[in-house]
Amino acid sequence: MPQLRLALNQIDTSVGDLAHNAEAIVRWTRHCAEQGAHLVAFPEMALTGYPVEDLALRSSFVEASRTALVELAARLAEEGFGQLPVLVGYLDRSEAAQPRYGQPAGSPQNAAAVLHGGRVVLTFAKHHLPNYGVFDEFRYFVPGDTMPVLRVHGVDVALAICEDLWQDGGRVPAARSAGAGLLLSINASPYERDKDDTRLELVRKRAQEAGCTTAYLAMIGGQDELVFDGDSIVVAADGEVVARAPQFSEGCVVLDLDLPAASPEPRTGIVDDGLRIDRLVLSEDPLPAYEAELTGGYADRLDDDEEVYSALVVGLRAYAAKNGFRSVLIGLSGGIDSALTAALACDALGAQNVYGVAMPSKYSSEHSKGDAAELARRTGLDFRTIPIEPMFDTYMESLGLTGLAEENLQSRLRGTLLMALSNQEGHIVLAPGNKSELAVGYSTLYGDSVGAYGPIKDLYKTGVFRLAEWRNRAAAERGQTPPIPENSITKPPSAELRPDQVDTDSLPDYPVLDAILDRYVDHDQGADEIVAAGFDPELVTKTLRMVDGAEYKRRQYPPGTKISAKGFGKDRRLPITNRWRESG
Repeated sequence: MPQLRLALNQIDTSVGDLAHNAEAIVRWTRHCAEQGAHLVAFPEMALTGYPVEDLALRSSFVEASRTALVELAARLAEEGFGQLPVLVGYLDRSEAAQPRYGQPAGSPQNAAAVLHGGRVVLTFAKHHLPNYGVFDEFRYFVPGDTMPVLRVHGVDVALAICEDLWQDGGRVPAARSAGAGLLLSINASPYERDKDDTRLELVRKRAQEAGCTTAYLAMIGGQDELVFDGDSIVVAADGEVVARAPQFSEGCVVLDLDLPAASPEPRTGIVDDGLRIDRLVLSEDPLPAYEAELTGGYADRLDDDEEVYSALVVGLRAYAAKNGFRSVLIGLSGGIDSALTAALACDALGAQNVYGVAMPSKYSSEHSKGDAAELARRTGLDFRTIPIEPMFDTYMESLGLTGLAEENLQSRLRGTLLMALSNQEGHIVLAPGNKSELAVGYSTLYGDSVGAYGPIKDLYKTGVFRLAEWRNRAAAERGQTPPIPENSITKPPSAELRPDQVDTDSLPDYPVLDAILDRYVDHDQGADEIVAAGFDPELVTKTLRMVDGAEYKRRQYPPGTKISAKGFGKDRRLPITNRWRESG
């Protein structure tokens, strides 16, 4: 059987930074050439970054992408890689689509191209366009209608882009119809908890359907609220895993594949889903057999908690780096949320770039003050204490607030203080709110919600405790100091805005609350379904009313790393003005 050395570049690129992304593609192509690769691939829209969102509707950006692609092809040839075919994702536009209502202006396309000999020799666009969750690709793109097949060293390689594998039909059965020996899909599929298992089963299924070895190349890194976890996979036609790349790690998987020879009389014309086979022959003759075989390897899988923690670290690191922020500022209360946020920040940016401020009031307990200081000692972050009691007393003398207004004043004073330090010293503020609090509105607008990023925004409170325990356990196993004080984990959660306050004064126990929220928020179950699952009807009614009434607050919360199938953001778009209530 013919051999083919395939190089899958699992890299991180930045949206809009065409020059930097092109430079990364050249650098990694050089590495692939040094490894003796015969076919090199980069992720979906690697040249432009992903997702480009409304940039796709700007003709200037589309043309810049097309120009950058041509320049990249020439640059690769100048660097001596002209005879090495390189597959790269970019933003294109359809030359054939006619303007009409319901179609994105300019007919942009999520596309990919094969670069060879200093030229763009083959282009195609994504056929299946996702329109669920965080995806709006019907808003941005027009679909492709070809089945691209590249012949390299006597092997026919069918090409696809991300959703072409996730949906039934289209390019997967078309690859079988075209007689492909390899199906190569480039992807930018965002991370979600447990998605690695779903992804593996998907690729195995599609390999069997396509009847050929299938390579799934994924992106890594972060873009706003999205994280990309890599985990590129190569699967044989029978479903056996040939290679699997690490999670959350940039790198290149190079492996040798024994593949069936291309047919001397390949099929042409229209195949499945009306796709037209578009063939390009680069080299007909198989390579002479070679002995040194590269297997690609199989990277160890992360356990569930380490996987989620890694995603949160990558998301925060990418947000800070790609937006030009070098340091972060966190209000440290001594509680679990700010403690986990601080630990994540230290792991993402280095403790020397993390600044913590304790802002005690007259209601702050001594153990909370001590826990904040102990966290700083354990992690090595910069720490200071600024009491808010004098400011609070001044406000109270002027306004005479009581009850909830008095409680929220404390939080807003802390938010104002943090933003003042942010402006003065140049740090960005991290908001430490978790998904449970955001869901039920248990947070203060312009207080604990201030910030540029919310690292644990998509993590329920029970998950906060679980990750804190995991992080401490992981540190102990490595002989390091656990970063989070044990007291921050074991003491009852409290906002400490009035005497002897604990969260359960206002909320159900978090395990019960989070179970209800998971059903209502993440899985869109109604009140009757949740009650039928065994939850107390009165508690369900109260919880759902809190969630429905807090929509306006969530809209004003900063972005944060998405780790679930449905985070508060693009995944879940309910109207603020809304009189429908599941609770009646």
